[in-house]
Amino acid sequence: MTGFGSAEGPVAGGRLRFEVRSVNHRHLSVQCKVPSDLAHLEADIRERLRLHMERGHATVSGRWVEPPPQAAQVAVDRERARAVVTALREVGRELGVSGDVDLATVARIPEVVRVVQEEVSLDAAQVLEVLDRAARACVAMREREGAALVSDLAERTRALRELARRIAVRAPERLAAEKARLSRNVTELAGGIAVDPARLAQEVAFLADRLDITEELVRFESHCAAVEQSLANGTEAIGKRLGFLLQELGREVNTMGSKANDVAITEAVIVMKGELEKMREQVENLE
Repeated sequence: MTGFGSAEGPVAGGRLRFEVRSVNHRHLSVQCKVPSDLAHLEADIRERLRLHMERGHATVSGRWVEPPPQAAQVAVDRERARAVVTALREVGRELGVSGDVDLATVARIPEVVRVVQEEVSLDAAQVLEVLDRAARACVAMREREGAALVSDLAERTRALRELARRIAVRAPERLAAEKARLSRNVTELAGGIAVDPARLAQEVAFLADRLDITEELVRFESHCAAVEQSLANGTEAIGKRLGFLLQELGREVNTMGSKANDVAITEAVIVMKGELEKMREQVENLE
């Protein structure tokens, strides 16, 4: 599911801002973009985000709104400074140039004077607290989208159950029609020759058993009820559970289609397959 959340807060005397974005993905993939002084916390940031999300491609961006104050130390390379002064005085004497070397001249010589910034000690707990707030805001947006998806899935499940009820009503009529058709065909092929009623009854029973979809309809109804229960309860890993249930629903629909031998049932099966495919696409976005 898509989502966005941001938060900022005080860290080490500065202000740090995190932005968390997520888009649809079957698994959890985390990309981290943080300042170099937070690089050592990347593993902690990834693991913390896994506490908030189970699916999606998430991008975590961090930046300093106000950099933390850094203490500076001035380092003077005295040996290099002495060497520079000595060399310049010797050049002056050799060239007959008057004047002496002043401090400003020495300070401008590369590597003589260096300003060293001390590393700031960052509190991981402060950093992760800001991340938590950004992640919660992102999850809240994902949950709003998830609620809409759940509503859509529930509506499609109701449509599947209605189609299954139509098939259940049509199934006995189809069997009766098939039995009558078989009897006519046998009579025509016999050409007036008497047909063993017991053998005909046996063939009719075999046909009825081969075309019967009662078990498939019962299992289909049970799977639909399980889908609705999962949507209502909002259990953990609902996406994975629904993915499994939709797979089982698809299996029952395929079996009904292979046994259909009836235009009305075939049309209903085609619609059911379309609904299931749309539901599979939606379920991949749910956690």
